[in-house]
Amino acid sequence: MHEHQSLPPWLPRRTFMKRAAGVAALAGGIKMSLFGSTSAAAEKTFPVQKPDAEWRRILTPAQYDVLRGHGTEWAGSSPLDKEKRRGIFACAGCAAPLFDSETKFDSGTGWPSFFAPIPGAVATSVDRKFLLMVRTEVHCARCGGHLGHVFEDGPRPTGLRYCMNGVAMTFNPAEGA
Repeated sequence: MHEHQSLPPWLPRRTFMKRAAGVAALAGGIKMSLFGSTSAAAEKTFPVQKPDAEWRRILTPAQYDVLRGHGTEWAGSSPLDKEKRRGIFACAGCAAPLFDSETKFDSGTGWPSFFAPIPGAVATSVDRKFLLMVRTEVHCARCGGHLGHVFEDGPRPTGLRYCMNGVAMTFNPAEGA
């Protein structure tokens, strides 16, 4: 007798190996897609610029991964998703005000979501990194840091959902909030 379990009879070893190789290739592609930095925003010039070593010095590893490496934090991992006080959400990279708490809503996604940014605070670019999907990337208009993506399934009045990585932002409560 073998010490390991054999494959089910309906799944030949050759088929299993092909599927496993395909899953491994897909997983590698997803990791590369999530953490790559080939968006149009990466090639644009922004008012606040710092050498990579400076970004690494001032940001936490998680902030650097998202803001500079175009990563994505785990859904539900940011306390800013549950933040209910009045105030301003700012860029964790350059402190530029991005979103007013009055535009925040619970999207149920596990990421802080807003229906509108502060005018002029964010910019967008086409993001084709994630498999074959085309998305709209949102980045800080001041430093170019990756914040998240915007989708057309939000509430009124805009119908937009700015789905942001909480680690890419800080929260500044309003006085008395």
